[in-house]
Amino acid sequence: MSTALGNLARRFAAYVRAQVVAWRSGSNESQVFALLVLLACVSVSFIVSWNAYELMPLTAYFVWLLVGMLLLRFAPLVLVAAYVGLASTTSMVHEGPVTGAHAAALLSLFVAIALILYQASRQRSGLPMPLSEALLVNLRNRLQSKGSVPELPAGWEAQSALLAANGARYAGDFLVADLRQGRHLEMVLVDVCGKGLAAGPQALQFAGALGGLIGALPPRELMLAANDFLLRQHSDETFSTAVHLLVDLVDGSYSITSAGHPPALHWHALTADGQRAWEIDNARGTALGIMPDPELHGSVGQLAPGDALMFYTDGVVESRDSDLDTGIAWLQDVAREAVRLGFSGAARRILRRVDRGDDDRAVLILARSVDSEVRVGGASTTGG
Repeated sequence: MSTALGNLARRFAAYVRAQVVAWRSGSNESQVFALLVLLACVSVSFIVSWNAYELMPLTAYFVWLLVGMLLLRFAPLVLVAAYVGLASTTSMVHEGPVTGAHAAALLSLFVAIALILYQASRQRSGLPMPLSEALLVNLRNRLQSKGSVPELPAGWEAQSALLAANGARYAGDFLVADLRQGRHLEMVLVDVCGKGLAAGPQALQFAGALGGLIGALPPRELMLAANDFLLRQHSDETFSTAVHLLVDLVDGSYSITSAGHPPALHWHALTADGQRAWEIDNARGTALGIMPDPELHGSVGQLAPGDALMFYTDGVVESRDSDLDTGIAWLQDVAREAVRLGFSGAARRILRRVDRGDDDRAVLILARSVDSEVRVGGASTTGG
């Protein structure tokens, strides 16, 4: 007997899981199933309230409205709302004379029905609210996953930190990265037009395009292809600034290609005057998505052991109270303090010093340790 009950329970659990999975797919069949279940629940509530109104008063029908809003699309939700209104009104009239309190409760129910239907009609995705939220979260996670830097060889460390405008979880700043043969690291930091939620969809679309281009084209050609992609969007609000970095993780040589992005900073473990400082890189250019042939000025250099490169978006250095040059000077001082404890966590320490504002902010740091040994294909180089 217990075995039979156990098998029955497992089958029922499997059936429930299958229905939940089907509902998450947003299929028409799952919507019909959810609709029938809710109609059945309302029917049971009506039978209870018809025979014992005190057990199922009019206010209890609010539960089915809320469940319907969570599970159903607009069209089936209208059917549930109409059935709830009819069942609750009929049971209340059958219970006895309609008092002022009954009338107020009935009015509240129909106002709730109107508000719920209005909200459901505004769901442009055509999905129930939880599925729409899950879709947005999935898109956000996809955008963030593109910004994960591959695991680097010993002696190298890459870190990034991002804060979206106004505390939102969607931003117009993003990073794409690629590591080839364990030796050539390629990264692109992008700041799309707009900020926060408004820039999120454009950032996701552009990140997908760059994710397919990175590693397949040389730096300049990649930036030109990205520019063509933005121009094909035929919108005045699709321009972006970007900076491309290509590093040889064996000898530390690098090239930077900038398209309207704030200048990179190079940390020298030991400068000519014996000091340690963040120096401004000279790569410049014009933003992507504005003209067919943007100016792309690059720079080359080498990361010696103990050196680092830092890239950032304009939200870090620009504000209403200061210009770009003042902001960069401020960042040089803050970043010098941030790396006194080492490079680990420096990107987050820098962002914590940035005043909360209405723009997205991102910091990317690539550092080479003082004592580094990189092995690629059996060969090794040692610094320090």
